[in-house]
Amino acid sequence: MSKQTYRVCFCFQRRFRLAVSEAPEDIKKLFEQYSENGIMTIDGLQRFLVEVQKEDKATREDAQKIIDSVKHFHRKGVNLEAFFKYLFGDINPPLASLGVHHDMSAPLSHYFIYTGHNSYLTGNQLSSECSDVPIINALKRGVRVIELDIWPNSTKDDVDVLHGGTLTTPVELIKCLRSIKEYAFVASEYPVVITLEDHLTPKLQAKVAEMVTQTFGEILFSPGPECFKEFPCPESLKRRIIISTKPPKEYLEAKEVKDKEDDSQRGKASDEEAWGNEVPDLKGSHVANYKNDFDEEDEEDTDDGEKSQHSLAPEYKHLIGILAGKPKGGLDAWLRVDPDKVTRLSMSEQKFEKAVVTHGKQIVRFTRQNVLRVYPKSTRFDSSNYNPLIGWMHGVQMVAFNMQGLGRSLWLMHGMFKANGGCGYVKKPDFLLNSVEVFDPKIKLPVKTTLKVTVYMGEGWYYDFHHTHFDAYSPPDFYTRVGIAGVPADSVMKKTKILEDNWLPSWNEVFEFPLTVPELALLRIEVHEYDMSEKDDFGGQTCLPISELRSGIRAVPLYSRKGEKYNSVKLLMHFEFI
Repeated sequence: MSKQTYRVCFCFQRRFRLAVSEAPEDIKKLFEQYSENGIMTIDGLQRFLVEVQKEDKATREDAQKIIDSVKHFHRKGVNLEAFFKYLFGDINPPLASLGVHHDMSAPLSHYFIYTGHNSYLTGNQLSSECSDVPIINALKRGVRVIELDIWPNSTKDDVDVLHGGTLTTPVELIKCLRSIKEYAFVASEYPVVITLEDHLTPKLQAKVAEMVTQTFGEILFSPGPECFKEFPCPESLKRRIIISTKPPKEYLEAKEVKDKEDDSQRGKASDEEAWGNEVPDLKGSHVANYKNDFDEEDEEDTDDGEKSQHSLAPEYKHLIGILAGKPKGGLDAWLRVDPDKVTRLSMSEQKFEKAVVTHGKQIVRFTRQNVLRVYPKSTRFDSSNYNPLIGWMHGVQMVAFNMQGLGRSLWLMHGMFKANGGCGYVKKPDFLLNSVEVFDPKIKLPVKTTLKVTVYMGEGWYYDFHHTHFDAYSPPDFYTRVGIAGVPADSVMKKTKILEDNWLPSWNEVFEFPLTVPELALLRIEVHEYDMSEKDDFGGQTCLPISELRSGIRAVPLYSRKGEKYNSVKLLMHFEFI
């Protein structure tokens, strides 16, 4: 037990005891239950792994590996200190290390795909620089869909990437393409889709076709027929680059301006707090007022399918592996399923919110066979994001996010794609693919399982933060928020009590979460430091897919607001499905 000093003024100091991390009472009792004479043997540890950690296939060899890893002097077992070290160590993570384990032989439309929006922006949507750096960062994280807005350069003889109609500074297309080639398969060998928002003349389209072909060579996916009857599977497209775009009729500057004018009337996105606004609640369905708004849809956002392709440079047209576009007409026409043709449809966040009110089941039916992409509304100037669950629970494959942004919505995106080995493709639950009964997220279903979560304690802030980071005059006052992001019936947040003046908070609190659709649920965990006079300080966060959560007592590493893992900060938690 050491002491820590805080200076209050020139002549006065406050001293606090700095405790050493100690096993909670529940851990001590479990150790006594599975040990003899203060030592847990290989057999005792194996029984603990099977009975408490629910690792049914755990062997004596697995137990021996754990004993060896904690480097304890008892070769035949572990004492309480070593047992606690194992539980709170990196070898005891909350998610199963299964690698890619989903069936990857289904059509692309059967997967949620890790998707970026305006992937080239370094910051806000209006004045930040365009660069290949955020594209590289996204690919390193496992993002599989990169969006590039391509425009003629200032001399009209080459192609730049930038956010049109804004003050963003351009970056050359060729630089972005070369970076994509270099980093596409660093984090995952499954296909990368490049969605092109095309504002080019046929002459420049031909130039883009040459760039793309020369840059990617044999790894570029070039489909034979113009349209697929069914999308190919991720397994067959390993280490391939796929181009997806909507054939343009002409420059679309006028449409861009009109979109911004339309969106500006809905009000600007609110500023996010230090760690981001709370994820929007889907229970109240605030979009009900928009039921009759669809007559006002911008007709310029549609195209007449193959007729509009005649304006394309032929070399460019043959590059398109996933054809995008909207047929003429309203939502009913957009969501009509053609048994002989698959397509990619794009919708803005607010259009999609309206659509789920009146056409929820049609959207689910459409996304069984076709790909739907939803992107943030243009008033999110700060590169914030929306609640991704509204897309996922309707089967949307490409929930496009501003990956350079911050906030809770992005943490949910990071959490979802920790599943399936972090490969960027997560197989949709069977109920979203069922051809007999169409899933309706608005209907409350019976509880399938209940997740019981015990928040024991946390540690690591003393090492990862300066000792006055949270409070200049005393140790921090931590509390934990824990909850579920999922369908409306499952979504909830709860919190522990606040523990004052403690770098090693020990809450020992239990929470239960009934789950009606566990397949779509994410466990949300946040730590904050209570501040009486200002906003509470951020102390770490993580989101974990319930589908891959390991039962038992686990060490849960926490991440920064940007999604970067802290060196030392983690929580000790117990997960039980009851």
